[in-house]
Amino acid sequence: MREGIMSKVVDREAVRQAIEKLPLFSSSALELLQVISDPEHELDDVVKIVKFDSALTMRVLKAVNSPVYGLMKEISSIDRALSYLGERMVISIAVQENTGQLFSKPLEGYQGEQGDLWRHDLFSAIASREVARYAKGNFDLDLAFTGGLLHDIGKSIFATFWKESSEEALGQIDQGIVSDYLMAEHDLTGLDHTEVGYEMARHWQLPESLQAVILHHHHPAEAIECMQPLVYAVHIGDIVSMMAGCNTGNDGLKYHLDPGYEEFFDLSPTTLAEIVLNAEEEFSKAEASLKS
Repeated sequence: MREGIMSKVVDREAVRQAIEKLPLFSSSALELLQVISDPEHELDDVVKIVKFDSALTMRVLKAVNSPVYGLMKEISSIDRALSYLGERMVISIAVQENTGQLFSKPLEGYQGEQGDLWRHDLFSAIASREVARYAKGNFDLDLAFTGGLLHDIGKSIFATFWKESSEEALGQIDQGIVSDYLMAEHDLTGLDHTEVGYEMARHWQLPESLQAVILHHHHPAEAIECMQPLVYAVHIGDIVSMMAGCNTGNDGLKYHLDPGYEEFFDLSPTTLAEIVLNAEEEFSKAEASLKS
C-alpha cells in the first residue's frame, strides 16, 4: 500500500489484521472466478464446478425456481439452470455465499445502510456487463460483471476506519482542496478503499484481472494496458450505478468519469440511457432472485 500524507491517522497493522481474519473463498468459488477470468472458457466448465459443490447447487436451483422467473415447470438440472440463468447469476450466488457478511453490513463511515454495498455492486456489475456490449473489440461480458460485483469490496473494511473522517472529506471536496472522494480518503487517512480492496483480493488469491479492477476502477488509465478495457467497463458501470441512485452512502457521484473510455467503447448519450434502463430492469429481477 502506498504511503499518504496523513498515514498515521489509520493503523495499518489493524487494517492488515482485519484482512487476514477474513475467511478464504471456498475452493469452488475461487475455481469459478479463475474460470470466468479465462476468455476461452465455456459454460460447461462452470457447470462442472457447480455440480461438485452441493451448497452452490442448492442455491442455484433455488434461484432459478423462484417466483421471479415464473417458470411453468420446476428445473432440477444444473445444466438447464445455468443455461437459463447465465453465468452472471451463478457468480452472484457464489460471491454472495463467500462474502455475504461483508456486503450486508452497514457502511457507517460512508453513512450507508445495511445492504447498500451489495445493491450498489450488483447494479454496477449489471451495468458493467451492459457497457461491455459496446466494446470496440472482443469482450468477455461476464468477466465485466464479476469485476463490477467485487470492485468496491474494500469499503466493507475501510468504512470501519473512516468513521471520523467522512464529513471532513465532503468539506474538502466542496472547498476544492481535493478533486474527488478517493483523494480525500487517501489524504485524510493515508489509505483508500481501492487499496484495502486490493489487499483483500490478494488475500483471497483472486485472479489478477479482478485485482486490477478493484485497485484501479476510479483511475482506469493507471491499470496495465491489457487490463484497461475491463477496468474502464467497471469504471463506467460504477458511475452508471451512482447515476441511477444506487450508492454506497455519501460518496455517491463524488468521483470523475475518465474520458479515456472512448478508446475502448462506442458510447453515446442514447446508448448510456439504454444501459441505465436495461440495468434497472435486470437489477430488480436479480435482486429479487438472490433474496429468494
